[in-house]
Amino acid sequence: MLIGCPKEIKPQEYRVGLTPAAAHEAVLRGHGVIVETGAGLGAGFDDDSYRAAGADIVTTAADVFARADMVVKVKEPQAVERAQLRRGQILFTYLHLAPDPDQTRDLLASGVTAIAYETVTDAAGTLPLLAPMSEVAGRLAPQVGAWALQKANGGRGVLLGGVPGVGPAEVVVIGGGVVGTQAARIAAGMGADVTVLDRSLPRLRYLDDVYRGAFKTRYASTEATADLITRADMVIGAVLIPGAAAPKLVTRAQLTTMKPGAVIVDVAIDQGGCFETSRATTHQDPIYEVDGIVHYCVANMPGAVARSSTLALGNATMPYMLALAGKGWRRACLDDAGLMAGLNTHDGQLTNAAVGAALGLVAVDPADIAAA
Repeated sequence: MLIGCPKEIKPQEYRVGLTPAAAHEAVLRGHGVIVETGAGLGAGFDDDSYRAAGADIVTTAADVFARADMVVKVKEPQAVERAQLRRGQILFTYLHLAPDPDQTRDLLASGVTAIAYETVTDAAGTLPLLAPMSEVAGRLAPQVGAWALQKANGGRGVLLGGVPGVGPAEVVVIGGGVVGTQAARIAAGMGADVTVLDRSLPRLRYLDDVYRGAFKTRYASTEATADLITRADMVIGAVLIPGAAAPKLVTRAQLTTMKPGAVIVDVAIDQGGCFETSRATTHQDPIYEVDGIVHYCVANMPGAVARSSTLALGNATMPYMLALAGKGWRRACLDDAGLMAGLNTHDGQLTNAAVGAALGLVAVDPADIAAA
């Protein structure tokens, strides 16, 4: 199979979908690899590192899309990229279709077989291709939130860890999954007073047992959430429903109950965000203010630390990429139900029920498609 990797074109996206190590593994297994010139520079990989791995360097993204049997990316294809996809081609990348009807429509029209990193599961039911970027985004959230809290950036002017005689910032993390756990760890490590909200009692028990009081936990009732945000200097949204749009857990009306200059960091923005007032921003223009509350809603947070993120993502995606290349998408999905869960579109049909529910579209069972 010919595997292709174009340069990412989303604003301030410096990650790359294929590391030289992954390219080398593919070549060792008899596959061809083509990489757009300069694709890896943002992550610290020059063209020569791909050549040394056995890949060929091509001049344009159009060369990749026209020739590759499987296109491997990081972010969802932009409109100009979607126009180059075709029936019979595999697209392997993050998609986040639930809040994106335009992308969904274009992928269906192209006929491409699109497999989304964020809906692939493993034997334990977790999300192995989303986890590394969730870890990165979770660890970044308190860091960028602390920056947004600075007075010059519109925040309250509160130091996250406080100083002797002055209390620390109060941080509320909504969601105790991978993102929320990593955010709580870092915020607590920076000296903040941290509370994690979640609706899973087993998860809350786990956090209490493992982190031994480094941060507090609360059951995420509507009342508890409403109460805690009134006292928070920073609220980190870390809620995920795999494949589906994120639930809106804080309304615009509730912003008036928050401290002026408090900061919201919405890590769920890729899935539409979990605050009613959230809208996607970029690293170039990351924050905006609504009713005196600073919002940080960058849709590709891990792109800020592109080398670490690329290496972490490449480690996770490589086995799945090699399975798809070696077996073809159909056999690979039939052999691995978790990879099957990643199938979002094929031959003009939507194959993810959560996306269908979010967008009001009919979705077919991916197992039926693979077995046909």
